[in-house]
Order: sequence, then structure tokens, then C-alpha cells
Amino acid sequence: MEEEVKLGSSKPMIATQAEMVEERVPIPYRDQCAHLLIPLNRCRVKEFYLPWKCEVERHAYEKCEYELVMERMLQMQKIRELEERRKKAGQTKLQGAGIPIIASTAKG
Repeated sequence: MEEEVKLGSSKPMIATQAEMVEERVPIPYRDQCAHLLIPLNRCRVKEFYLPWKCEVERHAYEKCEYELVMERMLQMQKIRELEERRKKAGQTKLQGAGIPIIASTAKG
């Protein structure tokens, strides 16, 4: 039974590419949390980037980003565990099929 790790995020993309371009979202920030970054950036501009403003929007965006990071970390952990299991399974197969000490031609 071969296991595979599902790659990518389980979160859907809500903001469209056109919306992100229109709102000038930088390319590295165009992820599954961009729909939360758009209202956050609007609020920041409206409030002159005062750090005590837009806390609700910032918290929602940072929580979304945190969840994406945690999801990627769990995927990486599953990949490492799967590789370790494959490595152990490969070692047990190789132990029985090693190089013989006495060559088969020398038995004669």
C-alpha cells in the first residue's frame, strides 16, 4: 500500500487575480489569505498606518497566515515520516539481498 502526501493548501483562493492586481497586492503576498490582506491594506491607508488601528483586520490576516504555515509544517512532517518508512522498508529488503561473501563461482 503506497501512501502519498497531499500537497498544497486546503484553504480555497477567495480573492481573484484581477482583484489582487487592482488592489496592488505584491506578488509574494498573493496566497490563500490575500482576501484578508486587501481590507487590511485599505484600513492601513485610511488610518495612516497607525499601529493601534486595524487590529481586527490584522489579527484575521495573521491568523490565516499562521494556519497556512502550520499546514505546510504538518505536510513536511508527513513527507519526512513517509520517506523514513520507505527508507526502513528498503533497508530490510536490502539486508537479505546483500553481496555474498563467497562468490558462486568459487563453490565449484
